[in-house]
Amino acid sequence: MYAIIATGGKQYKVSEGDVICVEKLDAEAGNDVTFDQVLAVGGDKLTIGSPTVESASVTGKVVDQIKGKKVIVYHYKRKSGYHKKNGHRQAYTKVQIDKINS
Repeated sequence: MYAIIATGGKQYKVSEGDVICVEKLDAEAGNDVTFDQVLAVGGDKLTIGSPTVESASVTGKVVDQIKGKKVIVYHYKRKSGYHKKNGHRQAYTKVQIDKINS
């Protein structure tokens, strides 16, 4: 059984036991999280929501709060001596999917 969930402006296809990295959630490591925006539930029969599936949810446990790889942002204007180097590391939450409630 799998589900397609939406969180942080992105969509993820998850199954029970999967570990995914989603945009940062306000939860400590070890806490339970529930994803209510379930767009589709598949398995023996595919159920597609409009826009979400009623009474379906996905529960998981927060494994860790992590940061992604550093992305370098470099601004440069020729002939004027202007350049600026900036780095960014996106914050993610690593979640292990426990159960798909359909």
